Amino acid sequence: MNKFFILILLSATTTAFSQKGKSKPAEPAKPFILGVIDEIQSKELNEKRVLNIYLPEGYKAEDATKYPVIYLLDGSADEDFIHISGLVQFNSFEWISQVPRSIVVGIATVDRRRDFTFPTTIEEDRKRFPTAGHSNKFIAFIEKELQPFIDKKYKTNDSKTIIGQSLGGLLETEILLKKPSLFDKYVIVSPSLWWNNGSVLNQNSEIFQENFKQPIQIYIAVGKEGLTPTAIPRVMEVDANVLAEKIKAAKSKNVEVFFDYLPQENHGSILHPAVSNSFKFFYPIEKK
Repeated sequence: MNKFFILILLSATTTAFSQKGKSKPAEPAKPFILGVIDEIQSKELNEKRVLNIYLPEGYKAEDATKYPVIYLLDGSADEDFIHISGLVQFNSFEWISQVPRSIVVGIATVDRRRDFTFPTTIEEDRKRFPTAGHSNKFIAFIEKELQPFIDKKYKTNDSKTIIGQSLGGLLETEILLKKPSLFDKYVIVSPSLWWNNGSVLNQNSEIFQENFKQPIQIYIAVGKEGLTPTAIPRVMEVDANVLAEKIKAAKSKNVEVFFDYLPQENHGSILHPAVSNSFKFFYPIEKK
């Protein structure tokens, strides 16, 4: 075999191995999609609001299946939307089957003090939080705009749950007492009932009347949280318990309340375990 042929053969072999050894360019990373981002223009609030929405497995707009809706206050992506949606997904797995497959609507936060509090008579709080006291507009937004928007655009049934913590829990309590029919399940966690020196605890409501007909379930949770940030001393655990006891004393058989004290949790850590416990209260699994 002549030398020229051997050189060509070696060159071809080297080129072939070299081409095989080259790695293919990496494909660009794909986004991980947890849900959809929607928007609603609110006349009540005079602003556009962002909605983070989790749709359950198997959700198809063309199907006849309709789903419960869980409305989440503080529902921004960097707040509570991701981990609460994860709890809903986990608890609706077939092998868990604690919660029916549900739509989660996270209402992204703009101004919590403005949206979640009613007017206060405490002058110091007025100065510290000048935008506070407009919960009436936010409640109108939920009732007149948000719920109709979600019901029209997504496959919803009549079950509506609301979840909120701290000032969100205060807003829920106000809704429960003033417009209880907006939701049939309330998850009230570490509510800031100290606002305006606890005046919401003196609020009268149709839910306390014997002839109140709509079935409502209320889960109230509080951790080991201690004194409230007020000039007049109050205790978070005491206020939450007072609210629960007042509701328990209601004459209507259609109002059901569960008080959950979680001494291992504090104001920062309580939401996740509390929401998990609320699902067990709302959807008890029969022991076989």
